[in-house]
Amino acid sequence: MKNILEYIEKNAEKYPDKTAFSDTEESITYNELMEKAMSIATSFSEIGKRNCPIAVYLDKSVKTICAMFSVTYSGNFYIVVDTEMPLERIHKIFSGLSPAAIITDEAHFEKAKLLNDKIFLYDDAVKTSVNREKLSEIRSRQIDTDPLYALYTSGSTGMPKGAVLSHRNVISYTEWFTAAFDINSETVFGNQTPFYFSMSVSDIYSTIKSGATLCIIPKVCFSFPVNLIKFLNENKINTIYWVPSAISIVSNFKLFKYIKPEFLKKVLFAGEVMPTKQLNYWINNLDKDILYANLYGPTETTDICTYYVLDRHFEDDEPLPIGRHCDNCDVLIINDNHEPAEKGEEGELYVRGSFVAFGYYGDDEKTKSAFVQNPINKYYPETVYKTGDLVRENERGEIIYITRKDFQIKRMGYRVELGEIETAANSIENIDEAVCVFDKRNDKIILVYQGKKLTAEDILKHLKSKLPPYMIPDKIEKITLMPHNQNGKIDRKAISEMMCE
Repeated sequence: MKNILEYIEKNAEKYPDKTAFSDTEESITYNELMEKAMSIATSFSEIGKRNCPIAVYLDKSVKTICAMFSVTYSGNFYIVVDTEMPLERIHKIFSGLSPAAIITDEAHFEKAKLLNDKIFLYDDAVKTSVNREKLSEIRSRQIDTDPLYALYTSGSTGMPKGAVLSHRNVISYTEWFTAAFDINSETVFGNQTPFYFSMSVSDIYSTIKSGATLCIIPKVCFSFPVNLIKFLNENKINTIYWVPSAISIVSNFKLFKYIKPEFLKKVLFAGEVMPTKQLNYWINNLDKDILYANLYGPTETTDICTYYVLDRHFEDDEPLPIGRHCDNCDVLIINDNHEPAEKGEEGELYVRGSFVAFGYYGDDEKTKSAFVQNPINKYYPETVYKTGDLVRENERGEIIYITRKDFQIKRMGYRVELGEIETAANSIENIDEAVCVFDKRNDKIILVYQGKKLTAEDILKHLKSKLPPYMIPDKIEKITLMPHNQNGKIDRKAISEMMCE
């Protein structure tokens, strides 16, 4: 197998009338998904491009899924753009990406015109007659190492990084995911994560591989948790793969006293550290046969590189392991001497194998710093990915996550570079210097600045126009004189001690 579209086509034949994806407005069968994606792809053929980026600028919906796969049928690769993201940040992404086109709808057409000259409207494109000869010609030239999509993550210099993933990456990953968690035609996913976030790769692609069904959960449900559980029950959802923050909402409201999920069989989570106390609430209040699994991995490894299926009790103050490597994926713990760490010794986690991305689109410097030669292989070229995460192996042979090696943090399921927030803050008039620190204990981003004629409210207004909501600081503090160390750099440690409780 060399192309993920084979998943859709196999199930369009096997389950033509079965619902593949649904949202609150519409649902789509496997056959409809294939036909609509091919129609839109036919309209893209006028671009005359191959292996080029096409941006999907739509609100999260069934239409977004169709648009993503239509880009694949056209022989190009997609980038899902958050419609709530400030235009300034999209311009940063597009400055290096230069997408060949954007597919959008009437609701976002005016904004799309500010981003690109070549625009396709979904409702028009989906009516295009399928040119099967043209699409067959495109497919004949595609190989498994062609790019499938690019996902943009926060960059320390203020420039987002676009990890490029191939068909081979996603096929290898999906084969593991579906086998590890027995994803099959009876699986009904309750999707929580945005489609521009790597976690969505797991449930979207395992859905089309297995002939499963994926229901997009309305974002508003997470603000009204009773409705969230009602949604799960009404749609007979039996599998969820959420960020821990979403799972914790249910725990913090002690929701299971009032209503419980009736069909749930698998609870998977990733994206940030899962608080054991909140997970224990689920374990102690739901059926004992539910499977719980802690998944770990960055965007650069498709989604996940290690996992741990809970097989024992953990006290509320015990951290969960991130487990062991996935099948067809290997991990290395490398110490400061660039040698394999001993059991119990702290080291940086490296990942090797078919899950590892090509690198960052149009950014050789960042690619070369993160995608490196395997430090324990001196005999032939072998690229591995440096995660920047510090880990150790426990006495059971399980990997324990410790912290980030740099200032990058995981928060609310998103990877955030504090440097990107600093870059945005430092661009504001009348700010002399600005630095971000993360108060881990209280899960707060704190922005500290030196400058005049500015209030916290002024800064907040500026930042909201430059950054997505999950990167907005929780606290903004003015300082008379920014502390510096002997090297002339801002003394982050001193600021952290000053600001973090």
